Amino acid sequence: MPDAPPLTLHQYEGGHGMVGDVTLAALARLGKLTEIVAEPWPRAQASVARGRNMLIIPLSRTPEREELYTWITPVMELERAFFSLDEPVTSFAEARQRYRRIGVGLGTAQIAILQHEGFRDEQIVQLTLGENPVHLLNLGRIDAWFTGVPEALYIWEGSNYRQQNLRRSPTLASTSLYLSCSKECDARLVEDLRSAIAELEQEGISQRLRQAYLPLQPDP
Repeated sequence: MPDAPPLTLHQYEGGHGMVGDVTLAALARLGKLTEIVAEPWPRAQASVARGRNMLIIPLSRTPEREELYTWITPVMELERAFFSLDEPVTSFAEARQRYRRIGVGLGTAQIAILQHEGFRDEQIVQLTLGENPVHLLNLGRIDAWFTGVPEALYIWEGSNYRQQNLRRSPTLASTSLYLSCSKECDARLVEDLRSAIAELEQEGISQRLRQAYLPLQPDP
């Protein structure tokens, strides 16, 4: 799993993120010991796809990825929007016209979403781990940031720019974030994890775990 707060966190005394905590709770119910592996996100995806019985979170189920993994179960729905410091856009069409440079995370589903919506390659700026989108927005190096809503709110809340008004568009895309496994994956493990995640959802535990990471919402 990547260090992608608040969805997944490697080292945080309060837990391992919205998707991380639910997944680890499910594995604990099965009595499974886990090792969290930190790799660059594109490399992690390739390692799991080529491996055997390796789990990966949080993975959006896109057409490009469909045949590469065993899709165990959705853990949460991720809404995506544009974030900027000026008047927010209301559609992909408006964003294509207004934004010259849009920051997106390297190796994320946001890239495929924008490409599918007709954005040019030169409009899509892929940000690596360690590049702070909030800082780049304030420097004017990107015009907008297209990302998952929880990630943007979490990073903005912990930034030094909170006195400014972060503006967000309406939700323009939404995908389920999956707990997935290598294409070659033990069938019993898959079924047991599906059942454990379903139980956590039915008992309301998943919702409480995810809610703990949500900060206040910015102005529309």
